[in-house]
Amino acid sequence: MTELERGQTRELTITRMAHGGEGIAELDGRVVFVRGAYPGDVVDATITQVKKRFARAELDSVSTPGPLRVEQSCPAAAAGAGCCDFGDLDPAQEVDLKADILVGQLTRLGRAIDLPAPELINLEPARGWRTRVRLGVDKEGRAGFRARASHDVVHIPCTQVVPGLLDGLVGENARAFTPGAEVVAVLDSEGVRHVVETRKAPRGRRVEKVTDVLEGSGTVTERADGHTFRFPATAFWQAHTQAPDAYTGVIRRWLSDLGDSDNTVGWDLYGGVGLFVPALADSLGEGATIHSVDYSPAAAELTQDTLEPYGLEIHNAMVEKTVETLPTPRVVVLDPPRTGAGDDVVAGVAKKQPERIIHVGCDPATFSRDVAAWGENGYRIARLAVINAFPGTHHFEVVAELTRK
Repeated sequence: MTELERGQTRELTITRMAHGGEGIAELDGRVVFVRGAYPGDVVDATITQVKKRFARAELDSVSTPGPLRVEQSCPAAAAGAGCCDFGDLDPAQEVDLKADILVGQLTRLGRAIDLPAPELINLEPARGWRTRVRLGVDKEGRAGFRARASHDVVHIPCTQVVPGLLDGLVGENARAFTPGAEVVAVLDSEGVRHVVETRKAPRGRRVEKVTDVLEGSGTVTERADGHTFRFPATAFWQAHTQAPDAYTGVIRRWLSDLGDSDNTVGWDLYGGVGLFVPALADSLGEGATIHSVDYSPAAAELTQDTLEPYGLEIHNAMVEKTVETLPTPRVVVLDPPRTGAGDDVVAGVAKKQPERIIHVGCDPATFSRDVAAWGENGYRIARLAVINAFPGTHHFEVVAELTRK
């Protein structure tokens, strides 16, 4: 067998899936990661990286499609955009595949044992679900989706997006924007489209300052869990039309057996505009006090009229610098960014010994590392849910209820 080297084209049989949208094959004693390949595929791929224990390869062609593969549903992804990397995966099998990925991450990174069987929640629709989108703008002022691993812009609409959101913004006869800017477009619960320009965000960061409102008021109205929220178009809100009600529904259901207690304090960490406040307060009962912490000015500095009936105290600050100052909670809900909560936040929360913790994670690797930290601080997973809130992509949400060991 020829020694594995960069530039070689090899036939690979994909046996399982890794986090991040890469299929896994084994070759010459190494694990080989192939983006865009699925379990059961036999592919030809060019080796791009060789390490002692693993290698990476670029997919060239699929010689024998596996049982999970279908035709690519997204023309933007077919043209190279980084949007729908699972657009050629059978939607009926997507949530099961994502659950397998999560369990693998929790076992390896989270050092979790005796995991409860995850509840699988598939959000519909599987296409046309995204109500908010951030677009790149090229040097000619044309908006579109970023190409995968590139600053290039693909000027073709994506099938994730709800009908009408991209009309006149992307594709033929689209309007022009400020070259180099980013465009945020939102279709809110009232059917109003808001289009704003912002500065280009540094990698991994969210820019919230609006430089120009081009359509709508720039302040969106969203309804979820029986409440109405108003906030800037650039503030965080779940993208899938059904996601906010799905998450709050899980929280209400899991906390429905709390029972009575003298402690009616709850924490809503990384609380954003306060989506989880009513579910948390109602679960804690009459006289509940909710401490919501978020560093985002666009989210935390805007008072929500819909939350006035609740005992809410808002802390516009960084979570890791705030938890030690808050009163002892009975229940903590946290929804950290993709980078996870981290060891310091987990240790700070665990030190207060809450009865229950509801942890929402949008990245299985960082979520699993947080789970390992919870384990080191005396907590275990009691309930687990996989929510397919980003159909057609490798992303998904995890919700876990943790209790003291």
